[in-house]
Amino acid sequence: MSVLCMESCNNTGKKTKEATGATANETTQAAPQPAFDSATLSADPVFELKTTEGSMIIRLYSETPQHRDNFVKLASERFYDNILFHRVINGFMIQCGDPESRTAAAGQRLGSGGPGYTVPAEFVTGLTHKKGAIAAARTGDAVNPEKASSGSQFYIVHSPEACRQLDGNYTVFGEVTEGIEVIDKIASVPTGAADRPVKDVRIISILPVL
Repeated sequence: MSVLCMESCNNTGKKTKEATGATANETTQAAPQPAFDSATLSADPVFELKTTEGSMIIRLYSETPQHRDNFVKLASERFYDNILFHRVINGFMIQCGDPESRTAAAGQRLGSGGPGYTVPAEFVTGLTHKKGAIAAARTGDAVNPEKASSGSQFYIVHSPEACRQLDGNYTVFGEVTEGIEVIDKIASVPTGAADRPVKDVRIISILPVL
């Protein structure tokens, strides 16, 4: 399995909109209400990742603080709500996090969307691609020699044997602790071009388990 297929183009994410003539009050009013208060979370926060195929309980690692904090920020902003698992390879992994997938037409090629930034790699000895591991997608080494992670796209390991080659090359920053069967269910759905599921599989919400 080619590791270079596990790419996310991070230069085509959200564009920054210049606010001209907006008052501080108007800017404040435009800010979305956070889904939860991140200050209440533990160093290894636990979330329910609810999908159209069932729910998984996930835990993020304190050993990868930049990835943890970025994921928490995006989840609190409801960035992942209604986003598709746009790339599913049975016996390998299931991938999501492209915001362009939220309103994508059937058959539209996905995988290039993001928030417009990357996250520095955080490789930690002992955090490997075991089944249920959560890791950040990224662009390939040719254009990304520092192995920086996508700002939003991540994948969940289905087969640790197939993903073992990714250890030390893609940042693992969490794991599924309950609902492993949901990974199996998503991994087994029929797929079409570019490994996109024929029937949309969506994230409904990612909320903390307090």
